[in-house]
Amino acid sequence: MNLLEELEFRGQLYQCTDTDGLAERLAKGPITLYGGFDPTADSLTVGNLATLLILTRFQRAGHRPIALVGGGTGMIGDPGGKSQERALNTTEVVDAFTAKIRAQMEPFLDFDSKTNPALMVNNYDWLGSMGAIELMRDVGKHFPVPYMLAKESVKSRLETGISYTEFSYMI
Repeated sequence: MNLLEELEFRGQLYQCTDTDGLAERLAKGPITLYGGFDPTADSLTVGNLATLLILTRFQRAGHRPIALVGGGTGMIGDPGGKSQERALNTTEVVDAFTAKIRAQMEPFLDFDSKTNPALMVNNYDWLGSMGAIELMRDVGKHFPVPYMLAKESVKSRLETGISYTEFSYMI
């Protein structure tokens, strides 16, 4: 059973854009893939488990996983599934959460592998130094407002209120 067959057997492969293309690419050799984790608390949740297990399965099959921690976006807070705005965390709090999350990932991902070490990157490293004008001009122009308004995380909050901070989270 190959990796994709295993994921499908375990119910972890759903709505893949191009399963055949992915299978062909995996047959050519190792890939690099990522999974995202928001440090909005000091612990991973059961909701993170599926992503973490998929990264683990890919690493064990010889691929290189990247754990993308949303230190920048975690300071904003994902509006999805919330009826009111999250409390905003400081950089120090998010950094502490990130360190704890990495420690929780270490039993699953091998960050010291000689052949395909897992990598943890933090989007604060590039978002933290980005200015407002650069963000609006270079990034914001690629996000049409109708697209943003159509997101369930935004639609569900339009009547009760959503701040610009949360509205712009997807950017």
